[in-house]
Amino acid sequence: MDRAISTATQNSRQRRKWLVGTSVVLLLVAGLLAFRTVLKPSISRNSILTATTETGDVEASLTAAGLIIPAYEAVITSPIQSTIRQVSVAVGSKVQPGQTILELDKELTTSGLAKLQDEQQQNRIKNAQLQLTLEKALNDLRSQEQVQQVKVRSLQSALRDEQYLLKIGGGTSESVRQAELNLKVAQLELKRLGEQIRNQRAANAADVRELGFTMQIQDRNIAELAGKLAQANISSQQPGVLTWVNENLGTTVQAGDPLARVADLSRFRVRATISDAYADALHLGDPVLIRINDTDLRGTINTVSPAVDKGVVTFYATLTQDHHPALRSNLRADVFVVTKAHHNVVRVKNGPFYQGGKEQPVFVVSNGKATRRTVQFGDSNFDFVEVTGGLRAGEEIIISDTKDYLDTPELTLSN
Repeated sequence: MDRAISTATQNSRQRRKWLVGTSVVLLLVAGLLAFRTVLKPSISRNSILTATTETGDVEASLTAAGLIIPAYEAVITSPIQSTIRQVSVAVGSKVQPGQTILELDKELTTSGLAKLQDEQQQNRIKNAQLQLTLEKALNDLRSQEQVQQVKVRSLQSALRDEQYLLKIGGGTSESVRQAELNLKVAQLELKRLGEQIRNQRAANAADVRELGFTMQIQDRNIAELAGKLAQANISSQQPGVLTWVNENLGTTVQAGDPLARVADLSRFRVRATISDAYADALHLGDPVLIRINDTDLRGTINTVSPAVDKGVVTFYATLTQDHHPALRSNLRADVFVVTKAHHNVVRVKNGPFYQGGKEQPVFVVSNGKATRRTVQFGDSNFDFVEVTGGLRAGEEIIISDTKDYLDTPELTLSN
């Protein structure tokens, strides 16, 4: 026969059930807390960089490599073929207009000039001889013409005599016809001499002009060579600083070879290079920003080279402050070509977080936590990124690289 279970035993069994249930609940809570900890890893605030969104301007730009160069630099070339005789000014020295920088050997050019002058003297003698010869030929023709004129007048008189004799019956018609023929032949000969004289005058003038042109050309050659000889003492036409000079004494140089460079180091401009992939984005007058260390200077593009060299395009920019103290010749600088400007937009400092897309997740910092949020971006430059959606001005985000936490919805920030 069954016995009734005592009250104490029942209470003991009930307590065991509650203890087991409570333990299971506590284990479940602990598991959930541990799982949430896995989903929300922590990150040290000291290991990340943050930035606060703000309202300002964003200028979309292309980055180019720049070099500061003098705004004015004259290349002085050799006027003649010669050898370097002496260098009078050291590189880095200031030069004034007309100051001799370098001297060339003038002996070869002097000999060439003397030869040209001798040839010109021969041309003058030839010209005098030609004038005499041509005048003599013309005088001979004039003498023949004068003789022929006398002959024509004589034949005209003879014709009148024959006609008179025929009229009074003392001559014949045949004698008159012969006298007319002789006169006609003499008149034709006179006409031929007149044409020959005119042709001779024209030929004389052509010969004189030809020799005159030859002498004019020779005069120009003499003047040109004399001018080059005077320039054999190489000097600058403008004041400046000698930035380079060919110091190889005795070296042979050809006409047109560079010998020295003189620059005005009080004003500067920028020569920049950029990939030819952006060649179509460069336009004359486009604004540029030139960054030298921590100094930003403004300017505009004034020249774009049409040629592509090894995949890069070269362009030049003038500076608004072309005499700024930070400018130095051959100083490298970052050049940003502004292609688009946005004013009074929400922006955030550029950093490793930005991947260049129009939309991406970022971590927004608030109350010791960083929550992942999808944000829309617009144009960007080296300094800022335009925010078009997903963030308001004044919010703080992580700008460090967070690609290891792309699948994490929330981060805990630890000190």
